[in-house]
Amino acid sequence: MLQGAKDKMSGPLASGTCSDPEEVSDLKSPLSSRFREPLTHARFQELFGGAEPEPELPAEPCLPCLCRLRRRRASACSGPGAWRVLLARLPPLRWLPQYRWRAWLLGDAVAGVTVGVVHVPQGMAFALLTSVPPVFGLYTSFFPVLIYSLLGTGRHLSTGTFAVLSLMTGSVVERVVPEPLARNLSGIEREQLEARRVGAAAAVAFGSGALMLGMFVLQLGVLSTFLSEPVIKALTSGAALHVLVSQLPSLLGLSLPRQIGCFSLFKTLAAVLSALSQSSPAEVTISALSLALLVPVKELNVRFRDRLLTPIPGEVVMVLLATVLCFTSSLDTRYNVQVVGPLPGGFPQPLLPTLDELPRILADSLPISLVTFAVSTSLASIYADKYSYTIEPNQELLAHGVSNLISSLFSCFPNSATLATTSLLVDAGGNTQLAGLFSCAVVLAVLLWLGPFFYYLPKAVLACINISSMRQMFFQMQELPQLWHISRVDFAVWIVTWVAVVTLNVDLGLAVGVVVSMMTVVCRTQRVQCLELGMAEGTELYRPIRESRKLLQVPGLCILSYPAPLYFATRGQFHRILEWHLGLGERIKPGAEPVRVAILDFSGITFVDAAGAREVVQLTRRCQDDGIYLLLAQCNALVLETLTRARLLDSVSPEQLFVSVQDAAAHALERLKPTGPKICTVWV
Repeated sequence: MLQGAKDKMSGPLASGTCSDPEEVSDLKSPLSSRFREPLTHARFQELFGGAEPEPELPAEPCLPCLCRLRRRRASACSGPGAWRVLLARLPPLRWLPQYRWRAWLLGDAVAGVTVGVVHVPQGMAFALLTSVPPVFGLYTSFFPVLIYSLLGTGRHLSTGTFAVLSLMTGSVVERVVPEPLARNLSGIEREQLEARRVGAAAAVAFGSGALMLGMFVLQLGVLSTFLSEPVIKALTSGAALHVLVSQLPSLLGLSLPRQIGCFSLFKTLAAVLSALSQSSPAEVTISALSLALLVPVKELNVRFRDRLLTPIPGEVVMVLLATVLCFTSSLDTRYNVQVVGPLPGGFPQPLLPTLDELPRILADSLPISLVTFAVSTSLASIYADKYSYTIEPNQELLAHGVSNLISSLFSCFPNSATLATTSLLVDAGGNTQLAGLFSCAVVLAVLLWLGPFFYYLPKAVLACINISSMRQMFFQMQELPQLWHISRVDFAVWIVTWVAVVTLNVDLGLAVGVVVSMMTVVCRTQRVQCLELGMAEGTELYRPIRESRKLLQVPGLCILSYPAPLYFATRGQFHRILEWHLGLGERIKPGAEPVRVAILDFSGITFVDAAGAREVVQLTRRCQDDGIYLLLAQCNALVLETLTRARLLDSVSPEQLFVSVQDAAAHALERLKPTGPKICTVWV
């Protein structure tokens, strides 16, 4: 048997030639092009088969088809189908039966209470950024957290008030409901102004929630990929600088109108500098003492994260000390220190936001919804990868959309996941979404019973909490040297986005960042190099000539690989490059032998649009006119389908389409053999 095998190997197949194609037509598992005939796409489909076409159903009247579709949907929504939908849309039904009560309950309880304690001062502080009374920050720290715990897939995600969203929402509120120039409002007029601003903020939350629900219906979770990491980090770092500058009047005790629109940061700085002589010494002292406590505590929590059982609640300690000091010293009456004032107990009545302003704020709701989804999804993905579980982007759209939509009925402003509280929850031992319920319990206790204790809390302390919470966002600039070393294009995107956010505003800066990021992708596809391939000696591997030191080339044969999508933006470049390499028209390489057979490796072309397909068809016709035999290799199914629809087969035959470069090269050698070319070795 072994001798028989040797005899077969010594036959015509072993010599690398195919004297009779019928002798090898039934070979089903080719291992090398030297032992089989070159495989075209048509031959490959004949030997190995393609996807079986779906049987065509006989035509039926329209009404029976609709009835059958209705029955199919009804069957999908009954019994097992309904249970699958519930499992997909209510994640607690999946993770709660597998919950490890003894191992996880204590960690979730401690983490939830810790985050809830931080939510109280942060919620009131971020409400000032939104230009609404502090109590509405507590509402936004309760309802969205409760809803996300029921619908979200991020086990370690903490949602609630977010400084960047509060800043963006506050700009909309100030534009839609500006404060009168007189600024000497009576009590009733002040209440009416605050009510209108609360309604505007709730309308922004309603609009962003509705947009995210629309994206969920259209299954547009993939949109989060359009906000790249450099854009998100530059956006949050630039917004942190806006937060710092916007809180300067509160730190210094100045009553200044909030600046909005382009160059608002510089306008605020100019206003603060011009009114610096009117600063309140008492509030400056409170701000300095608060920052002197909050900043070191933040640093201790970061440096000794592994040694501390739970992070030190510096915000809570500062709130308690400042409240007691202001109450005992009567700072509000003696030195005119601005305090939080009364916090109404309980919950607001459910009320549909005033939709009269919705058309004006819908354009502002779009960037807010994109930032909400992108920040939350990226943050959830980080911890999902760390703890080996998966999140569902479309379900996250549903969770945040419902969270914003329903919470807007209770006068909440836009909310999302936050980096600070999420990191705090993980460090405190949180394991699942159950920690959110314990956080809600803490905020609920404040709303029902503990609200009056915050009456004498100075607003300057809340401004300090806003600034100290931006610590991680400011430190993102430390990653710039590493980003420069990895990718200078991403570094440029980061810098351009940051400058746009700082100089213009957050909304326009986000738009600039997205446009620049997308333009870099387009520019990269237009700056690719078409690679000329040659066979490495002793192998059947084709490598770029610039990379291979020793390769085989055949005079009159040109093998090209174009590693980029072929669409309207790259069509011109593709046309020029192939004209130069193939010597079409007047573009002939000096000293080069005329090309008689050309092979185009399409393995790097991931997709082709109509313009690109027409360019390929025109190329085949020009090659025919110039006497060049053109072969196409390794077209993926989508590219080949698009080319076929562009009538490629009118210019080339199916025998010119090959499954690999090796097959196309073997066919080209057979075609060039009658002229007796000499294979030469070229050292590059």
